Amino acid sequence: MKRVFKWLLRLTVASVVAATLAVLAIYYLAARSLPDYSRDIQLSGAKGEIEIVRDTAAVPHIFADDDFDVFFGLGYAQAQDRLWQIVMMRRTAQGRLSELFGERTLPIDRLMRQLDLYNLAARSVEVQTPEARIALDGYAAGVNARLREINEKALGRGAPEMFLFPAQIAPWTPADSLAVLKLMSVQLSGHLEAEVLRAQASMMLTPERVKDILPDVPGEGIAALPEYASLFEAPLPALARADQAKDPLSPFPELDFAGASNAFVASDLRSAAGGALLANDPHLGFSAPTIWYLARLELQSGGVIGGSIPGIPLILSGRSEKLGWGLTSSYLDDQDLFIEEVNPDNPDEYRTNTGFSAFETRRTIIRIKDQAPQTFTLRWTRNGPVIPADHYNIGSVTPRGHVAALSWTMLTPRDTSFSAAYKIMTAKSVPAAIDAGKDYIAPSQNLSLADAQGNIGLKLIGAMPRRLSSHQSEGRLPSPGWLNRNRWRGRLDYQSVNPEFLNPEGGILGNTNNKIVDRPFPEHVSFEWGDTERVQRFQRLMQARKVHTRESFIEAQLDTVSVTARTLLPLIGADLWFTGEASAEGTRERTRDLALEMLAGWNGEMNEHMPEPLIYAAWLRELQDRLIRDELGPLATKFRHIEPLFIERVYRDVDGAAAWCDVRQSAAPESCADMARLALDDALVWISETYGTKLESLRWGDAHQATHDHQVLGELPVLRYFVNIRQSTSGGDDTLLRGLTKGTGPNPFLNVHGAGYRGVYDFADPESSVFVTSTGQSGHFLSRHYDDLGVRWRLGEYVPMALDPDLARAANLGITKIVPEAQ
Repeated sequence: MKRVFKWLLRLTVASVVAATLAVLAIYYLAARSLPDYSRDIQLSGAKGEIEIVRDTAAVPHIFADDDFDVFFGLGYAQAQDRLWQIVMMRRTAQGRLSELFGERTLPIDRLMRQLDLYNLAARSVEVQTPEARIALDGYAAGVNARLREINEKALGRGAPEMFLFPAQIAPWTPADSLAVLKLMSVQLSGHLEAEVLRAQASMMLTPERVKDILPDVPGEGIAALPEYASLFEAPLPALARADQAKDPLSPFPELDFAGASNAFVASDLRSAAGGALLANDPHLGFSAPTIWYLARLELQSGGVIGGSIPGIPLILSGRSEKLGWGLTSSYLDDQDLFIEEVNPDNPDEYRTNTGFSAFETRRTIIRIKDQAPQTFTLRWTRNGPVIPADHYNIGSVTPRGHVAALSWTMLTPRDTSFSAAYKIMTAKSVPAAIDAGKDYIAPSQNLSLADAQGNIGLKLIGAMPRRLSSHQSEGRLPSPGWLNRNRWRGRLDYQSVNPEFLNPEGGILGNTNNKIVDRPFPEHVSFEWGDTERVQRFQRLMQARKVHTRESFIEAQLDTVSVTARTLLPLIGADLWFTGEASAEGTRERTRDLALEMLAGWNGEMNEHMPEPLIYAAWLRELQDRLIRDELGPLATKFRHIEPLFIERVYRDVDGAAAWCDVRQSAAPESCADMARLALDDALVWISETYGTKLESLRWGDAHQATHDHQVLGELPVLRYFVNIRQSTSGGDDTLLRGLTKGTGPNPFLNVHGAGYRGVYDFADPESSVFVTSTGQSGHFLSRHYDDLGVRWRLGEYVPMALDPDLARAANLGITKIVPEAQ
């Protein structure tokens, strides 16, 4: 017995020692790729001496005598901190994810190859300006210098992920940066799915009810659309099926997550200190690390500082000494889906207005991990690439014997967007920046501007498609591609048609993805807008003060009041409050009365520490589902978030919209008050099962956690606790401090999309400007800079955004000096 015990003890000790050694070995290998910020090194590719000063937030301040070397420093620094992220974005754009992840990502790769995104980027290199080429070439040289250093000095393959997904890293090229910029167009697109959804809804509902569930933003409306089925002679599918779950690695957004943002601008006349103000917080999907990377570049034209995206050598939102600029999604309708009729006698041809024409075809080979490569034939029509039927369930609205092709402004081989963005970054005034935007193609953005002279402006940048006024669906539905009346006729004139606002009389400009112009088609910009609620709060906050300060703009960025809650709760609860009916303790009625009492005294603030936001959000979610489930069936899953205009139309009975309250399958008619009461009971049951029965002790922040999850490692057991960043947060779907909820699954209120970057620029005292990101500068989960900025971000704090070299060097984390390698 003693011998058995001794052997068991020895085995246990050996196992513990082996496990400890394994952990230490893993840590050692992973830690090898942690960058050293304090060093003097020689690197080939640099032209002169480069100094990279890391301030206390690990933000690189890059100094050199030549712009090429400045961008060399940026490429080197981003490859130090975010190599895995850069490589993954390039692989996504190239359609090469399956080489690492197997068959799971094959649909993503096939679609990226079909769009031909990377080849288009490569062809666009030759049309960039000389200044832009210097930036692209210098950045590529810096990234490649870091890659050589990793290989020569065995620096842990550059990132811990490289041990799990080993693959050779090809040298970086200028085309790679342009491909990443095009990838941002993919991530911000939404009109393709909007067209499919409208077509699906029109196949199931009357035109009146389509207007309810997909309402137009208030303002001048649209003339009646034709019924979708009437556009085609061939039969359509009977019903729309539910979509497949989205892969975390897919760059193609779901409709609600196609981009958002806030920008507030005040002229010197509306600034307390006498200098223009600009605040910008672009909204994208959360990830660990965040997509944003803070940097300062000391160019020959002057210093610029702000938020960049790894892989793209630009400051996309930031400031110089003379100019501040910020971006918000414009929601420009820059995509049209065309239904193309395939020749029944020859599947290699499709119908045009002059007869059948041959598809343009090309074969591509996709390598797949642990499987044989697969060969695909890619097809294009004169309207654009043919899109697979399973993408956004396009097959559900495609008649038999037809395929769908996509027209998209991004699909151009002469894309000068990077050069235009570079000119904006180095412009010295608002008018100069607006003029620089004329060569910008995609992704379309609203460019908000302020300069040191006190000027302010807002300009939509991006190619606006020229459609004919006789277009059958005005771009809102998939349309026959063989009819010339539906096809694009180039682009509209930037100077005269793209919306522009310069120095308005009121001295305030802003955008929350709201409708910015009220013009008839085809100069309408869009029929789909990202916001109708946040803009109301923005107007209230801006008009509440005669003059503004940096602090008041920060207060607006962090505002958590929901105008939607203040509007909808009195409507849906009108017949439930103050009924005077008594209810016994412990009954369903008593719980309902308590919830209503709490909501009656609530001001609509989506504060993480309060219970009311959770009760409200759960109630509205259950209510919308009850209203639409019987009419839309499986299509109801597409409406993951509350549609405030829809709820308001129903409860105000606009054009008979109260008909949604009656459940068609039941014999007895239901009223809207019935649906509100039943939905509240549903919500309270769900809350009790998930968070407990004590309503007063609920916390919105427990449900509304910001999910900065690692896209690859975030679902792995044990490891996910090291790589995922979770934070309790305030805000909601329609507050200025926006935290868009997940909308599905057992935790539907997780905060998955919001302001990964915040910046406030004050030209009365430029060095007092501030910025922050939602995680940290490093993409290495062993680094203390992996999530250090996230703590400040959650608390509504910022870090200094100074162009003063002495401030950057004071208490710096380290200084890297790069000199050219001796030849």
